[in-house]
Amino acid sequence: MKRLKQLEDENACLKKIVADLTLDREMLQDVIKRKL
Repeated sequence: MKRLKQLEDENACLKKIVADLTLDREMLQDVIKRKL
């Protein structure tokens, strides 16, 4: 049971990282489009 909680916490952390990177990527693509 303890292992499950640990995995859930890790999963939540990874999801946050993915969301942050996705946002960064969208912002960069927006900047590139404006420059072209």
